[in-house]
Order: sequence, then C-alpha cells, then structure tokens
Amino acid sequence: MPSQILDNALGGVGHTPLIRLDKIAKANDLKCNLLGKVEFMSAGGSVKDRIAKAMVEAAERDGKLIAGKSVVIEPTSGNTGIGLAMACAIKGYSVIITLPNKMSLEKEALLRALGAEVIRTPTEAAWDSPESHIGVANRLQREIPYGIILDQYRNLNNPLAHELTTGPEIIEAVVSTPSTSSRPSTEKVDVMVAGAGTGGTVTGIARAIKKTHNAECTVVAIDPKGSILAQPENLNTANNGEAYIVEGIGYDFVPDVLDRSEVDTWIKTADEESFSAVQALMRSEGLLVGGSSGSALAGALKFLKSDAGKDIANTPGKNVVVLLPDGIRNYMSKPWFLKIAMESEPSPLAHTISKILQTKENSNGDVPIAAVHENVSPSNRMESVAGAQTFTASH
Repeated sequence: MPSQILDNALGGVGHTPLIRLDKIAKANDLKCNLLGKVEFMSAGGSVKDRIAKAMVEAAERDGKLIAGKSVVIEPTSGNTGIGLAMACAIKGYSVIITLPNKMSLEKEALLRALGAEVIRTPTEAAWDSPESHIGVANRLQREIPYGIILDQYRNLNNPLAHELTTGPEIIEAVVSTPSTSSRPSTEKVDVMVAGAGTGGTVTGIARAIKKTHNAECTVVAIDPKGSILAQPENLNTANNGEAYIVEGIGYDFVPDVLDRSEVDTWIKTADEESFSAVQALMRSEGLLVGGSSGSALAGALKFLKSDAGKDIANTPGKNVVVLLPDGIRNYMSKPWFLKIAMESEPSPLAHTISKILQTKENSNGDVPIAAVHENVSPSNRMESVAGAQTFTASH
C-alpha cells in the first residue's frame, strides 16, 4: 500500500500483497512457489475496485459523466457495483445497481450503505432477456435522464485496468523478490491463474505479463461448471446450464472484454471443491477469502496435478500466481460458509476443552459448562447467540 497520505479511498484501490501459500503447497506436495494475489485488501474489498475506478475516471475524462446530473447504472454480480458505489460516493454521482437474486444479501447491504439503489432480478433470466440484470439496466438507462451504463462487459478500461495495475504489481513483486537457496525463484511469473467472469481480469493480467515480462507464461482461466466460457467448447457440454452457487465468475454468454486467445488452458471447477479450497485458505493460510478465490485455488491445483502442469509443480523456483478476487465479507450469511464455519468436525482440542468443562464440580468450586463445539445448525447457533445478546443487553 502507498505510504503517503491519500486524497481519498480511491487511492487505496489496488496495491495488494502477493503472499506465499506455503502450507497449501506442502499439503499438495508442490515443489513450485504457490503465490496468492490477495485482492480483498483493496479499499473496496475486491479486484473489481480497479475497473470501477478506471471506468469512472475514463468516463469523466471523456465528458460522459456530468457532475450533479449523471446517474451511473450497472448490471453486476456485486463487486463491480460495490467499487462503482464507492467511487461515485466520493465523486458525487447517483448509482443504480441491478443484481441477480442469487447474489448475497451482504452485497446488497454494502451497496445500499454506499448510497446505491439496488434492483434485484431473476437469476434464471438469460443475459439477453429484458428481465435479466443486463436487460433491466438497459431499460433504466433508456428512461432515466443522464443515465449511463459504464458496461464492464464491453468497456475496454476493464482489461486495461488490470494490464496497467494488477499485472505490473504481480510482476514487480516476483521480480523484486530475489532467489535464495532456501527459497529458489525463476524471478518470473511462470503460471498465472485467475477466474473468468467478465474476463477483464485474466485478459488484462495476461497481456501485461506476456507483453512486458514473460511471453512463455502459462495463463490458466477458471470457469465454474454450468458456465460456457471455457474452451474447447466440449468442456462446457457436460454441465451446460447447470446452476452453480459460487458468485462472480462464469456466464451464459461470452463478454466482449474476454480475449480467450490470451488463455492457454481452461479448468472447470465445481462448487464443492471451490468451497473446500476456501476452507483450506482460511485454516492453513489465515486468508478470509470468498468463494471465487476457492475456485481459483482449486483450479490451480487441478492444473498442477494434470499432465500439462505436473512438470511445473515439481520444479523448485517456478512461480505460480493465483488471483484471489475478494474476501468472505460478502458471503457470511451463505449456507456454504456457515457450514465451513459452524459445522466442521470438533477438533481434538475442542474435545479436551469440552471434557474439562463438563466434569463435576472440582475442588475450586468450578461448575460444569456446556460443550464448546456442539453439532447444531448455524441458524440455531446464531439464534442462541442472538438470544444471549438480547438478554445481556436488557439486563
């Protein structure tokens, strides 16, 4: 992060750390360097802060945004909307966000907290349906004076933001970290792994790395099962149209900003393996990431265990960078997260604590206490906590 005083929160966009994922690498018998680009440490909490800032500033330069009049309208799965709402709160523009119903309540709450108007749309609506988040945004843009859609799906400032910021940050971190006998490094980005939604992230980072740093870098894009972005097309046929829970990646159309020629390999991931990878990142590396970060890690591990990736996995010093797009802030009410947080098997330490606290009154006069890790549902646990908080507050 910049060390000087910033003019506003937009100065805190990007500048995120590249962190070693050594424990996960060891658990998977990887000899390469496994590195995570941790985007939830950006000011607005996700990788999409970068494109929101870039699109707003470009529209201002081009005279498309008029102070005191323009209304920014954007269809989004949430994070781009949050970035835009943050930027527009600072700059004084009104914001309308259209958001599919599947997206988390936390995203809607954050958008409203930043002053945005939020319209929910049917998740099952095809992208070109007038009822979809894209269709509703287009209607609002036609009927609201000074309404403007910055359009992350077609706006070239989307991939450009990553070509000019995210990619160079990754390159600088890898190049400036010297190789040592204990931590060998090629001092190059050998593999870049990122999920694909609009495709701007993977496209822009790939361009930065291949143009200016390492033309031989292998770019791996992650696409959830049920999405149609991956190539070759037969990767999508087995699960075409299948609903998936993970948010922020995958689509039922190919956005204009996704340049699939920049991608060397596509990997499909399922919800279950994505959420398992989220748990690994939390429990092993202490990183409170969201579901699409789990997809990126799960896809990276699949690639490194495949015939195409095993030589890299077994080569000390090779650098494999995984883009971790956002944090758990947006998903804490989601059943998949509550299962990770509240329904995991009790640890040996939990059993020991429970045994101590359930014993009969000891010589010090201590009395038994309920078990510390009961297998109760997250909803029941949260209700009991809420009840305890209410009792405490009223007494």
